[in-house]
Amino acid sequence: MLTIHTADVLTPGGDSPSLPGGAVLVEGRQITAVALYDDLVAAHPSARVRRWPGVLTPGLVEPHGPELLEQAYHPDPREDLGDEPLTGEALSALTMTDARWGASARRGVQRLLAKGTVAVVGPLRRRAVIDAVHRSGLTIQDGATETALPALVSGGDATFAIFDETDCVATVIRGRLLHRRR
Repeated sequence: MLTIHTADVLTPGGDSPSLPGGAVLVEGRQITAVALYDDLVAAHPSARVRRWPGVLTPGLVEPHGPELLEQAYHPDPREDLGDEPLTGEALSALTMTDARWGASARRGVQRLLAKGTVAVVGPLRRRAVIDAVHRSGLTIQDGATETALPALVSGGDATFAIFDETDCVATVIRGRLLHRRR
């Protein structure tokens, strides 16, 4: 299915200039075109359209993957532990199993997606955390490599985020809408 994602401004990254009224045409996991919204709609009138306020951009890379996902516990709302991540002594007081680390990582990943994050910098070491990150669609980047994301181009991964002022409106990874503000 073809989907056109458009925002007030498309900032594709790389050397490409910002494009007011720009859009990306997504088919499956890939971007098949980057152009003005009007041009894409004219060329693909049956495509589903998702209109977003703000700026459509490649998304964010979280440089503190291990600290956020392996050195902090994201409590389950059903636990009486508050709603902020626990670290230090509060984390040490918990009995942490692989299953609990995995569940914490899934909740942590949801927080990251809600901020427009599409990749985390590793290395991650806990198998349950790595599995949770991979299942979510986030990419794990090696800390020794470049942490910039590829520009939004035809033939590239349909991985991007949309921001309205400073809030994330939506996060799309490989064509899947994984977060949207309600």
